[in-house]
Parts: sequence; structure tokens; C-alpha cells
Amino acid sequence: MTEPELTILMPCLNEEKSLAFCVREARKYLEESGVFGEILIVDNGSRDKSPQIARKLGVRVIPEPKKGYGSALRTGIREARGRYVVMGDCDGSYDFSRTGDFLEKLRQGCALVVGNRYKGGIEKKAMPFSHQYVGVPILSFLGRIRYQVDIGDFHCGMRGFDRKKALSLGLSCDGMEFATELIGRFAQAGEPVCEIPAKLRRDRRKAPSHLRALPDGLRHVRLILGGRQTRKRF
Repeated sequence: MTEPELTILMPCLNEEKSLAFCVREARKYLEESGVFGEILIVDNGSRDKSPQIARKLGVRVIPEPKKGYGSALRTGIREARGRYVVMGDCDGSYDFSRTGDFLEKLRQGCALVVGNRYKGGIEKKAMPFSHQYVGVPILSFLGRIRYQVDIGDFHCGMRGFDRKKALSLGLSCDGMEFATELIGRFAQAGEPVCEIPAKLRRDRRKAPSHLRALPDGLRHVRLILGGRQTRKRF
């Protein structure tokens, strides 16, 4: 059986109000572009109807009981079938109709393509003031210095990468700091990393963010400064 070129990967935790919208947007992209791809949902212990909604829409659902953004994504990368993976949150904040922008860069040879929300546009109230003007810029600045990579937005949730190369990096972070680890490991491995504009929309869940600003931010800092992590392979 021929493997798909692309996996559109969505980590999911209680996203029943937005999941169908995202799946339909991603599916429309695949149908209109003619790209041979799949949509993969990694359910991270949802207590709502998210898994049932995904299955009803005919997409593959993989459970990951260990909580954490990184845990869900590492499982998704391992279970993906595509040569390339484009990942994005399934709260409606990212535009999956723009998946082709990431895929084009991957086809051109970038091993990791990171979205930049500051270049693509941030809708009003799509990001808290403290994150937009303080947290993300500072952490991105530290990340650029630490990993010597020209990425302006280390925390954009939409990004694409070569799956086999990602699997070879020994990614280990379970929490939100996975976003930084992914960029850092690709950069340290000498792989080509680039960024493209990505628009951030207001999410469609109308629920509190999964992000915990202070503890998640401190884990990013600890990772960037070379703090101890558990090393484990896929």
C-alpha cells in the first residue's frame, strides 16, 4: 500500500465545539489540492465527545492517555503515515486551508517549517496581551540565541516537518515546551529550518486555554538554558 505524502496532525483535548470545523477545513484542502494525505487526531484524554465526533467524520483517532501537548504530538508523529507532517491545534485558531504553504517548503527541502503569527497576522483577542507582547517575544529571543536559528515565533502551533527526521531526534518533552524542543533539536542536528507567515484566529472553543502561562513558560526557559530532561526515544 502506498503511504500518503502528508499527515495533518491535530492534538485534541476537549475540542468538541471546534474539532469538526478543523477536520472539514483540512479535508477540503486535501480534496482541492489533490494531495494524497490523511488526517490524524491524537486524543489526549478528552472528557467530551471529541473522539466520537472525529470518528464520525471518518478520520483516524489515536488515544494518548498521558497528558501533555508533547505527549500527544510525539504519539502522533510516531503513528503518522505520511512522509511529511503538518501539525496544528484543533481549536480553530489555525487555518488548515493554508497547509499547502507548509508542504511546499517541505518539498523544497526544509526539514522543519515553523509558522510566524507576527508575520501572518493575529486577530484581535486571539492571544493574550502578555503572551503576544512579552512572553512569546522573550522566549523566542532566548531560543534564537540558544539554538542559533532565525525563527521569530517559537510558539506558533502550526508547523510542518519531515517525519523520519523528527523520529530520529529523540524528542522527549511531554508538555508545552515540546514546541521549543522541536525547533532546537532540528537546529542542533544541522537540518534546514525555515518559517512562513501563519495567521492566528480567535479559537472557536470559547473555553479557557490549555496553556498555563507561568509553569509552561518556566519549562521553556529551563529547556533553553540546558536544564535536565528525561531522554527517551520514540
